[in-house]
Amino acid sequence: MTSHTTPAGPTGGRGAARRRLLRELLLVAGLFAVYKAGRLLSTDRTDDAFGNAARVWDAERALRLPSEGTIQRLLLQGAGDTGAPTGDAAGDILVHAANTYYAAVHFPATALFLVWLYLRKPRHYRWARRVLTVLTGAALALHLAFPLAPPRMLAAAHLVDTGQAYGPSVYGASPAADTLANQFAAMPSLHFGWALVLALGMIAAGRTRSPWHLLWLLHPLLTLLVIVGTANHYWLDAIVSAALLGAALLAVPGPQAPSRPRVAVRHLPRARRAAARAERAASAEPAEPAGAGR
Repeated sequence: MTSHTTPAGPTGGRGAARRRLLRELLLVAGLFAVYKAGRLLSTDRTDDAFGNAARVWDAERALRLPSEGTIQRLLLQGAGDTGAPTGDAAGDILVHAANTYYAAVHFPATALFLVWLYLRKPRHYRWARRVLTVLTGAALALHLAFPLAPPRMLAAAHLVDTGQAYGPSVYGASPAADTLANQFAAMPSLHFGWALVLALGMIAAGRTRSPWHLLWLLHPLLTLLVIVGTANHYWLDAIVSAALLGAALLAVPGPQAPSRPRVAVRHLPRARRAAARAERAASAEPAEPAGAGR
């Protein structure tokens, strides 16, 4: 009797794929739930948040970073700079588009990025998921240790809360009334950090190293202008996020090329096994001495 290995059928393959997908969905959802729950732990630290905001604002001026107000004034050109819409659709459209980008692009873009990598680039998916996990975990620790009121709340910044003034906004009118988000979790900016991971991941997963792949960097660049122009983040929020991402990239090995599978002889068809044995036997025979048979 000849023993042989029966390959898994289509049903087994689909079942294993569904289990892997379910495991990944539960893992990502669980990590996200832990992050959201952890952010809410510092919502009542109002004094610390505003004290840290004043320190960040003074540090940026000492470092001679450009004022966040410069970007917001460009964003509000043609719109009312008093915090109230002008009623002119052409004038308000840019700031409304920035608010929409801030509110609607962050999570869907990251989710689509992970789904695409999972389906098309599994090795890059595992790398991106690990990098995002390390980055988000480090950001959560900093949110808890360093609560920070965003610049739209800081009187010294003299900035407009564009989300409340022009809409749409993802935050409540006041931090105390907001039960779904921690408005004191400005440092670091995960909007910028996740956008940077998306861009780097798409560039790394590209089949060629064409200069066109660098266009993915427009996403974090646009995100940076949006988070600053809408007064949701300071420049330092993005700088710290980039530094944490650099540390995450050092901690997480890059995607490795898959190793070539070694196929056992017993798994080959019978004819191929016989050919393999014959080839090994021929290579093992000693060469005939010179002059033999003469």
